[in-house]
Amino acid sequence: MLQKKDTISVNAQSCTAGLPPVQGQFTEVVILGSFPSRQSLLHQEYYGNPRNHFWKIVEALFQIDPHLPYRIRTSRLTDHRIALWDVISTCCRQGSADARIRAPVFNDLNGFFGSCPSLRLVVLNGSSAGRYFAMLDTLVPVPVVVLPSTSPANTRFTLSEKVRRWEIIRTREIH
Repeated sequence: MLQKKDTISVNAQSCTAGLPPVQGQFTEVVILGSFPSRQSLLHQEYYGNPRNHFWKIVEALFQIDPHLPYRIRTSRLTDHRIALWDVISTCCRQGSADARIRAPVFNDLNGFFGSCPSLRLVVLNGSSAGRYFAMLDTLVPVPVVVLPSTSPANTRFTLSEKVRRWEIIRTREIH
């Protein structure tokens, strides 16, 4: 019995809460990741790993300097009517790999989408976000698209290929 209790205690310690949404007024695009990396959680910043391509893509599309302080970058992103959040609110995971996510608890995306009456597009950052999103019974009255992950682990696409595919967050047009 003690051994089982110790295991539960160890598992509870490895479970982590994600980040709150970054949202401005009049959100038109919501970008959903799966769950923040360890570096993102440590810095309390979405896409806080400097090797992640997200902020480089944002720079290419909106001329938002990735070296600006985080609160300024996110403010400028929300000025473009783009919100950030994750599909998963809490999970147990060793390291940062999505493949290691255990016991996911999902965010209230229906409620979130309902708070965005100007919503035009939902973007899922990578196939893991897409897979977890598909597990939910989410009512989305707008197009949902899965884009190549901005993670440094995704080497299938070059940065320029990712920028080209991510252009949809700027144009809001699905080709």
